[in-house]
Amino acid sequence: MEIYLVRHTSVDVPAGYAYGQTDVPLRPSFEDEAEAVKKTLSGHIFDKVWSSPLTRCVRLANYCGYPDAEKEDRIKEISFGEWEMKSWDELSSDPRSEAWFNDWINVPAPSGESLQDQYTRVSHFLNEIRESGLQKVCIFAHGGVLTCARVYAGEYDLKEAFKNVPSYGTVIRLKLD
Repeated sequence: MEIYLVRHTSVDVPAGYAYGQTDVPLRPSFEDEAEAVKKTLSGHIFDKVWSSPLTRCVRLANYCGYPDAEKEDRIKEISFGEWEMKSWDELSSDPRSEAWFNDWINVPAPSGESLQDQYTRVSHFLNEIRESGLQKVCIFAHGGVLTCARVYAGEYDLKEAFKNVPSYGTVIRLKLD
């Protein structure tokens, strides 16, 4: 089975902010970035296409010719909970952040998720796809989701996740048995 993973285009959020599941705007460069993604996907016929319900993914799926992509909550970005739209500098003064910074794999953000939580929900979704009998699918999602999918495929360990977050507008092809 082939899975094409597409990360949304650049977001219009200042660098150094945790935006996670917040529905943030895209940069003015959206059309140029989206056109590059569309060219990469052109010629591919997918058995099914999914999109995170967040606007940054839905808009890219629409631009690339998939307005009927099924919205799937399990492929949303990690939830930073109370830390959404706060700067990492601001978070470093939150007394709860020390535990998270020391073990972000297992410790959830306040009212949010840990990386393990996100990996578990993404893995459940990917297990369903594998069991579906579909041969070639496309998923419009987020850096954290693409990273979790690559861990699921055995490309690297969860500990290496933040070292392997793909760039905006990246298309990754996974081959799963």
